[in-house]
Parts: sequence; C-alpha cells; structure tokens
Amino acid sequence: MVEDERKVASFIAKGLREEGCAVDVSHEGESALMNVAVYDYDLIITDIMMPGMSGFELIKRLRARRVGVPILILTAKDRLDDKVFGLDSGADDYLTKPFAFAELMARVRALQRRPVAVLENLGISDIAMEPSSHTVTKAGVPVDLTPKEYSLLEFLLRNKNRVVTRTSIIEHVWDMHFDSDTNIVDVFISHLRNKVDPERTLIHSVRGVGYSLRER
Repeated sequence: MVEDERKVASFIAKGLREEGCAVDVSHEGESALMNVAVYDYDLIITDIMMPGMSGFELIKRLRARRVGVPILILTAKDRLDDKVFGLDSGADDYLTKPFAFAELMARVRALQRRPVAVLENLGISDIAMEPSSHTVTKAGVPVDLTPKEYSLLEFLLRNKNRVVTRTSIIEHVWDMHFDSDTNIVDVFISHLRNKVDPERTLIHSVRGVGYSLRER
C-alpha cells in the first residue's frame, strides 16, 4: 500500500491485516518502487496525491517495467477525468475517499481473483480451495481453518511442487521480518497437517530450508 498520510495508512493496513492480508506500507513512490522490485505482491493500493512522485507516475513506471500486479487507486480525487486518467495510466480499479471498508475489501477480492483465474480451483490430491468463497474441503468435506492456516495453505498451493523457505512463508503469511529463533512456521505447519494432511503425504519438510507441497 502506498499512502503518504500515516494515520490513513495505519487504519487501512490494520483492517487489511485483520482480513488475513500481509501488508507492506510505503509513504512515497520511490520506496514503493523499491519494494516492488524486491518482493512479489498480489495487489498494489496507491493514493494519487503524494509528495514527490504522484500515484499516476508510480503506476506508469510500474507498467513500464512490465509489472502486471493488479493496482487499485484509493484517493480523494473524485473528478471523472482523474478516474479516466488513472485507469488509462494502467490502474485496474479506482475508489474514492471517503470509502466504506467493506467496499474496499470487496474490490480487493475482485482484483485478486483476476490474475489467478487459471487457479480458480486451487488444490492438490483431495484438497480443494476456492478463493472466491474462502473455503477449503478435503474429500468434499469442509475443513475449518483459522485465517493464518488458510493463508498458509493458500501460499503452499500457489507454490505447489516448489520448495518454499521459512523466510518466504513468514513474509507472505505473517508480514514479519524473519526471526531465526521463532518456530511459528513449524507450529502452524503441524496444525495444518493435522487438518488437511494427517497421512503426511502432501506437506513435506525440506531439512534446513522449509517446506514443499507435492504428491509423492
């Protein structure tokens, strides 16, 4: 999220995190560009009126770098020509302030569905996840997951047949810098295994690295 007003940024980030999202906040465009160059994001939310680089310029520069991540403009600028210019600059959606947080989340969900349309039915073996309804089933039976367990399983599914490090899991699921002394990832992997992989045939430990979701 790119927002120069720190109170607004804090409010929005808090709400997104309560919905299970991991959020990085930049207060100006240059730091946002650096973050996008380093990390993989599912969505970018940006204001327009910011010191230095405007949101319009940020979007143009991201698209010039062939960054295809969905972008939502969140701004007080509500003139029609601003909306048209923003969308023509490369944004995927435009929401004006003041706004209802429920509407912001609905737009976030809608945008997140777009780039993963080919992954609409995320799954492996008898595990199926439907992001649109935020549900998980095992052999057709609904599985009750906590928000963090759901996010962890989603991250593993989106990286199926790859090895994901504990560091990447922490960054994507908990939005924290990696602490080598914490065992939070291992604890939640254990919880997730008990719920969706009690046979221990899908979630594999990779010694000294992390985990891999794959069928034997």
